[in-house]
Amino acid sequence: MLINELAKLSGVSARTLRYYDEIDLLKPSVVEQNGYRKYNQSDIDRLQQILFYRELDFKLEEIKNLLNDPNFEVKEVLKKQYGLLQKKRNYLDNLLETINQTINMLEGDIKMTNEEKFKVFKNKLVEENEQNYGQEIRKKYGEEQVEASYGKLKNMSEEQYEAMQQLEKQLFERLKEAMEQGDTTSAIAMEVAELHKRWLSFSWAKYTKEAHLGLAQMYIYDERFISYYDQQVGKGATLFLHDAISAYTAIK
Repeated sequence: MLINELAKLSGVSARTLRYYDEIDLLKPSVVEQNGYRKYNQSDIDRLQQILFYRELDFKLEEIKNLLNDPNFEVKEVLKKQYGLLQKKRNYLDNLLETINQTINMLEGDIKMTNEEKFKVFKNKLVEENEQNYGQEIRKKYGEEQVEASYGKLKNMSEEQYEAMQQLEKQLFERLKEAMEQGDTTSAIAMEVAELHKRWLSFSWAKYTKEAHLGLAQMYIYDERFISYYDQQVGKGATLFLHDAISAYTAIK
Protein backbone atom coordinates (compact mmCIF):
# COMPACT_ATOMS: atom_id res chain seq x y z
CA MET A 1 0.00 0.00 0.00
CA LEU A 2 1.42 3.39 -1.01
CA ILE A 3 1.55 6.31 1.41
CA ASN A 4 -1.39 8.15 -0.15
CA GLU A 5 -3.49 4.98 0.02
CA LEU A 6 -2.65 4.52 3.69
CA ALA A 7 -3.43 8.18 4.34
CA LYS A 8 -6.85 7.76 2.73
CA LEU A 9 -7.53 4.53 4.62
CA SER A 10 -6.50 5.81 8.06
CA GLY A 11 -7.34 9.50 7.91
CA VAL A 12 -3.75 10.33 8.81
CA SER A 13 -2.16 12.81 6.42
CA ALA A 14 0.72 11.74 4.19
CA ARG A 15 2.78 14.49 5.78
CA THR A 16 2.22 12.96 9.22
CA LEU A 17 3.11 9.49 7.92
CA ARG A 18 6.37 10.89 6.53
CA TYR A 19 7.09 12.44 9.94
CA TYR A 20 6.40 9.11 11.65
CA ASP A 21 8.95 7.60 9.28
CA GLU A 22 11.54 10.29 10.12
CA ILE A 23 11.27 9.67 13.86
CA ASP A 24 11.28 5.87 13.44
CA LEU A 25 7.78 5.50 14.81
CA LEU A 26 6.28 3.97 11.67
CA LYS A 27 8.70 3.03 8.92
CA PRO A 28 7.41 1.56 5.65
CA SER A 29 8.50 -1.99 4.97
CA VAL A 30 9.74 -1.01 1.53
CA VAL A 31 11.16 2.20 0.12
CA GLU A 32 11.65 1.91 -3.63
CA GLN A 33 14.46 3.56 -5.57
CA ASN A 34 12.11 6.29 -6.70
CA GLY A 35 11.40 7.10 -3.04
CA TYR A 36 7.90 5.60 -2.94
CA ARG A 37 7.01 4.24 0.47
CA LYS A 38 5.13 0.94 0.64
CA TYR A 39 3.36 -0.31 3.75
CA ASN A 40 2.44 -3.92 4.46
CA GLN A 41 -0.21 -5.32 6.81
CA SER A 42 2.13 -5.22 9.78
CA ASP A 43 2.73 -1.52 9.18
CA ILE A 44 -1.01 -0.87 8.94
CA ASP A 45 -1.62 -2.69 12.23
CA ARG A 46 1.15 -0.67 13.89
CA LEU A 47 -0.47 2.55 12.72
CA GLN A 48 -3.73 1.45 14.31
CA GLN A 49 -1.88 0.96 17.62
CA ILE A 50 -0.30 4.41 17.27
CA LEU A 51 -3.71 6.00 16.78
CA PHE A 52 -5.13 4.15 19.78
CA TYR A 53 -2.37 5.54 21.98
CA ARG A 54 -2.74 9.03 20.49
CA GLU A 55 -6.41 8.96 21.52
CA LEU A 56 -5.19 8.26 25.05
CA ASP A 57 -2.91 11.35 24.89
CA PHE A 58 0.37 9.41 24.92
CA LYS A 59 3.37 11.29 23.53
CA LEU A 60 4.94 9.98 20.34
CA GLU A 61 8.19 9.03 22.08
CA GLU A 62 6.21 7.06 24.69
CA ILE A 63 4.29 5.27 21.95
CA LYS A 64 7.50 4.35 20.13
CA ASN A 65 9.00 2.91 23.31
CA LEU A 66 5.86 0.89 24.00
CA LEU A 67 5.60 -0.53 20.49
CA ASN A 68 9.32 -1.35 20.34
CA ASP A 69 9.24 -3.21 23.65
CA PRO A 70 10.23 -6.85 22.97
CA ASN A 71 7.49 -7.93 25.39
CA PHE A 72 4.83 -6.06 23.43
CA GLU A 73 1.77 -8.29 23.04
CA VAL A 74 -1.01 -6.91 20.84
CA LYS A 75 -3.88 -8.75 22.52
CA GLU A 76 -2.90 -7.72 26.04
CA VAL A 77 -2.23 -4.16 24.95
CA LEU A 78 -5.63 -3.94 23.29
CA LYS A 79 -7.27 -5.08 26.53
CA LYS A 80 -5.40 -2.38 28.43
CA GLN A 81 -6.26 0.24 25.82
CA TYR A 82 -9.90 -0.79 26.01
CA GLY A 83 -9.90 -0.23 29.76
CA LEU A 84 -8.21 3.15 29.43
CA LEU A 85 -10.64 4.28 26.74
CA GLN A 86 -13.54 3.18 28.94
CA LYS A 87 -12.20 5.46 31.66
CA LYS A 88 -11.81 8.30 29.17
CA ARG A 89 -15.39 7.77 27.97
CA ASN A 90 -16.62 7.79 31.56
CA TYR A 91 -14.81 11.07 32.14
CA LEU A 92 -16.33 12.62 29.00
CA ASP A 93 -19.79 11.34 29.98
CA ASN A 94 -19.39 12.90 33.42
CA LEU A 95 -18.08 16.12 31.91
CA LEU A 96 -21.06 16.33 29.56
CA GLU A 97 -23.41 15.69 32.46
CA THR A 98 -21.75 18.45 34.49
CA ILE A 99 -22.05 20.88 31.56
CA ASN A 100 -25.71 19.94 31.12
CA GLN A 101 -26.38 20.45 34.84
CA THR A 102 -24.63 23.82 34.71
CA ILE A 103 -26.79 24.91 31.76
CA ASN A 104 -29.92 23.84 33.66
CA MET A 105 -28.71 25.72 36.72
CA LEU A 106 -28.13 28.90 34.71
CA GLU A 107 -31.63 28.55 33.29
CA GLY A 108 -33.00 28.27 36.80
CA ASP A 109 -34.18 24.66 36.52
CA ILE A 110 -31.88 23.14 39.15
CA LYS A 111 -29.36 24.09 41.82
CA MET A 112 -25.76 22.84 41.94
CA THR A 113 -23.46 22.75 44.92
CA ASN A 114 -19.89 23.92 44.48
CA GLU A 115 -18.76 20.35 45.12
CA GLU A 116 -20.87 19.11 42.20
CA LYS A 117 -19.36 21.73 39.91
CA PHE A 118 -15.83 20.46 40.52
CA LYS A 119 -16.44 16.74 41.02
CA VAL A 120 -15.67 15.78 37.43
CA PHE A 121 -12.30 17.56 37.48
CA LYS A 122 -11.23 15.93 40.73
CA ASN A 123 -12.19 12.53 39.34
CA LYS A 124 -10.06 13.25 36.30
CA LEU A 125 -7.05 13.92 38.53
CA VAL A 126 -7.51 10.49 40.09
CA GLU A 127 -8.01 8.73 36.75
CA GLU A 128 -4.98 10.39 35.14
CA ASN A 129 -2.78 9.56 38.10
CA GLU A 130 -3.93 5.94 38.07
CA GLN A 131 -3.40 5.68 34.30
CA ASN A 132 0.08 7.19 34.37
CA TYR A 133 1.52 5.98 37.67
CA GLY A 134 -0.94 3.55 39.25
CA GLN A 135 1.20 0.44 38.93
CA GLU A 136 4.31 2.08 40.36
CA ILE A 137 2.69 3.85 43.31
CA ARG A 138 0.67 0.79 44.31
CA LYS A 139 3.84 -1.28 44.32
CA LYS A 140 5.74 1.34 46.31
CA TYR A 141 3.09 2.50 48.80
CA GLY A 142 0.50 -0.29 48.85
CA GLU A 143 -3.19 -0.48 47.97
CA GLU A 144 -4.47 0.99 51.24
CA GLN A 145 -2.40 4.16 51.08
CA VAL A 146 -3.13 4.74 47.39
CA GLU A 147 -6.89 4.34 47.86
CA ALA A 148 -6.79 6.65 50.89
CA SER A 149 -4.99 9.23 48.79
CA TYR A 150 -7.57 8.96 46.01
CA GLY A 151 -10.36 9.31 48.55
CA LYS A 152 -8.83 12.51 49.89
CA LEU A 153 -8.57 13.93 46.37
CA LYS A 154 -12.18 13.16 45.54
CA ASN A 155 -13.42 14.75 48.76
CA MET A 156 -11.61 18.04 48.25
CA SER A 157 -13.74 21.16 48.49
CA GLU A 158 -13.84 23.75 45.71
CA GLU A 159 -11.45 25.94 47.69
CA GLN A 160 -9.02 23.08 48.26
CA TYR A 161 -9.07 22.10 44.59
CA GLU A 162 -8.32 25.67 43.51
CA ALA A 163 -5.62 26.00 46.17
CA MET A 164 -3.96 22.80 44.95
CA GLN A 165 -3.82 24.12 41.38
CA GLN A 166 -2.43 27.48 42.50
CA LEU A 167 0.14 25.84 44.77
CA GLU A 168 1.52 23.74 41.93
CA LYS A 169 1.80 26.85 39.78
CA GLN A 170 3.70 28.58 42.58
CA LEU A 171 5.91 25.51 42.92
CA PHE A 172 6.87 25.71 39.24
CA GLU A 173 7.67 29.43 39.51
CA ARG A 174 9.85 29.05 42.59
CA LEU A 175 11.58 25.98 41.18
CA LYS A 176 12.57 28.00 38.13
CA GLU A 177 13.96 30.77 40.35
CA ALA A 178 15.88 28.26 42.45
CA MET A 179 17.39 26.65 39.36
CA GLU A 180 18.67 30.05 38.23
CA GLN A 181 20.56 30.31 41.53
CA GLY A 182 21.85 26.78 41.07
CA ASP A 183 22.09 25.82 44.74
CA THR A 184 19.89 22.88 45.80
CA THR A 185 20.48 23.69 49.49
CA SER A 186 19.62 27.40 49.30
CA ALA A 187 16.71 28.98 51.13
CA ILE A 188 14.66 29.19 47.95
CA ALA A 189 15.39 25.52 47.18
CA MET A 190 14.14 24.62 50.66
CA GLU A 191 11.02 26.67 49.94
CA VAL A 192 10.51 24.63 46.76
CA ALA A 193 10.70 21.39 48.74
CA GLU A 194 8.28 22.79 51.32
CA LEU A 195 5.84 23.80 48.56
CA HIS A 196 6.10 20.30 47.13
CA LYS A 197 5.34 18.84 50.56
CA ARG A 198 2.29 21.11 50.91
CA TRP A 199 1.13 20.15 47.42
CA LEU A 200 1.43 16.45 48.27
CA SER A 201 -0.54 17.00 51.46
CA PHE A 202 -3.67 17.72 49.39
CA SER A 203 -3.75 14.07 48.37
CA TRP A 204 -1.56 12.16 50.81
CA ALA A 205 -3.41 10.73 53.78
CA LYS A 206 -0.18 10.87 55.81
CA TYR A 207 3.13 12.63 55.16
CA THR A 208 6.51 11.21 56.09
CA LYS A 209 9.90 12.48 55.00
CA GLU A 210 10.83 8.92 53.94
CA ALA A 211 7.87 8.75 51.57
CA HIS A 212 8.63 12.25 50.28
CA LEU A 213 12.21 11.33 49.48
CA GLY A 214 11.09 8.01 47.99
CA LEU A 215 8.74 9.81 45.61
CA ALA A 216 11.49 12.23 44.59
CA GLN A 217 13.77 9.28 43.85
CA MET A 218 11.05 7.73 41.72
CA TYR A 219 10.80 11.00 39.79
CA ILE A 220 14.36 10.84 38.45
CA TYR A 221 14.10 7.20 37.33
CA ASP A 222 10.87 7.64 35.41
CA GLU A 223 10.83 9.45 32.06
CA ARG A 224 7.20 10.49 32.57
CA PHE A 225 8.04 12.49 35.69
CA ILE A 226 11.19 13.89 34.10
CA SER A 227 9.19 14.99 31.08
CA TYR A 228 6.46 16.55 33.22
CA TYR A 229 8.65 18.77 35.38
CA ASP A 230 11.21 19.54 32.68
CA GLN A 231 8.46 20.68 30.32
CA GLN A 232 6.79 22.83 32.95
CA VAL A 233 9.96 24.46 34.29
CA GLY A 234 12.97 23.66 32.13
CA LYS A 235 15.53 20.98 31.42
CA GLY A 236 17.03 19.58 34.61
CA ALA A 237 14.07 20.64 36.77
CA THR A 238 13.24 17.12 37.91
CA LEU A 239 16.77 16.38 39.07
CA PHE A 240 17.00 19.75 40.82
CA LEU A 241 13.69 19.11 42.58
CA HIS A 242 14.93 15.69 43.69
CA ASP A 243 18.15 17.15 45.10
CA ALA A 244 16.26 19.93 46.90
CA ILE A 245 13.84 17.43 48.47
CA SER A 246 16.79 15.23 49.45
CA ALA A 247 18.42 18.15 51.26
CA TYR A 248 15.10 19.22 52.78
CA THR A 249 14.22 15.80 54.19
CA ALA A 250 17.75 15.37 55.58
CA ILE A 251 17.36 18.34 57.92
CA LYS A 252 13.72 17.86 58.96
